[in-house]
Amino acid sequence: MSLDQFLSGLVYLGSAFVLFFLGKWVYSGLHRHFVLREELLERDNFALALVMIGYHLGLVFAIGGVLSGTATSLREDLIGIFLYGGISIVLLNFASFLNDWLILPKFDDEQEIIRDRNAGTGIIVAANHIATGLIIAGALSGSGDLLTAAVFWLLGQAALILASRVYGWLLPYDVHANLEKDNVAVGVSFAGMLVAVGNIVRVSVSGDFISWREALLKFGGFLAFGLILLPLIRLITDQVLLPGKRLTAELVKQATPNIGAGAIEAFSYIAASLLLGWVV
Repeated sequence: MSLDQFLSGLVYLGSAFVLFFLGKWVYSGLHRHFVLREELLERDNFALALVMIGYHLGLVFAIGGVLSGTATSLREDLIGIFLYGGISIVLLNFASFLNDWLILPKFDDEQEIIRDRNAGTGIIVAANHIATGLIIAGALSGSGDLLTAAVFWLLGQAALILASRVYGWLLPYDVHANLEKDNVAVGVSFAGMLVAVGNIVRVSVSGDFISWREALLKFGGFLAFGLILLPLIRLITDQVLLPGKRLTAELVKQATPNIGAGAIEAFSYIAASLLLGWVV
């Protein structure tokens, strides 16, 4: 690594931390019913800590999408980082409200996280941030403009909402009812599905924009394949990764839900999405 590369790396890291500070400020401004510092450091709210990890990791992925594009100078890179980074902060926070209204519509996410410290809900909200960051990264990775990136973000949110409905329909138990019981295992498995779908969308919208027809066909094909994979992956997890046990029983039919089983299911979804991106 040359001295110039080292110094430019420090500049990029510094700009990323500025965006983290800005993102935290925006998040605090939009959630005035609680004090972020007090919840994290005085009340030791683990559920909120998960949300903030997901929020900032989503922002990291979004910034990565900006940096993966072509640039001619450090100045051009920094303009792109702050312009698209600022837009990413707005989109991440708006996606959080969509998560509350449309992905987990049966209760108030903020109350579950702040009042009840529900880690199961917290990890789902965190996963939604990560999935949105991945979608933004894909949308910003090619030669498209702000309009194409915005449309891809909207398509990605629609995909997350659709996948959550399909996933809930496939399950033999009620996700909301189990989250209300503070079932973290169910939250972990649901979160893995969201991250996996976000990654599939990232792959589908990555690359240079050529035409809407080609972009929509690619997006639709990947999404359809991903939705078909959901029940297959759950079946494989049940039969191969957890032989002799039933995933549903481990998650919802025990006195203490098996968080490890939920993590294995989440891993299966994410691993499948990574493999899909590498082989297709």
